[in-house]
Amino acid sequence: ERDGRTCWEGVRNLQSRNFMRDVMQEGDGVLFYASNAEPSGVSGLASICRTGYPDHYAWQAGHKYFDARSTEAKPVWYMVDVAFVERFPATISLATLKKTPGLEEMMVTKKGSRLSVQPVTPAEYDIVAALGRRKSA
Repeated sequence: ERDGRTCWEGVRNLQSRNFMRDVMQEGDGVLFYASNAEPSGVSGLASICRTGYPDHYAWQAGHKYFDARSTEAKPVWYMVDVAFVERFPATISLATLKKTPGLEEMMVTKKGSRLSVQPVTPAEYDIVAALGRRKSA
């Protein structure tokens, strides 16, 4: 929210990288899931405003996301840019997501699902957005 638009850098999982590089498109909705919050859950919405491009931080020696295997000629890691859409009045906890009808198959509700980037169906996105817009989520 503070930046309005920012890069989503530092993703260092191949499955998540592939999703960012190959699947995410400009205009796609993003559920902002704050895993370090208490409770962890969805706290707002964003949108993809730039499709996947090489994560240049991987090339910067000394940077926390540096990876010597990644070069400009052969990038290993990718990122997208996201734009702030809205902050929810209250975080939608993982427990709430798990008990909400229509979200039974949502990847984040599955045991052992720990990827930082996960696909969400349009129906799941709409359900979570509607939940988030309520005053008492």
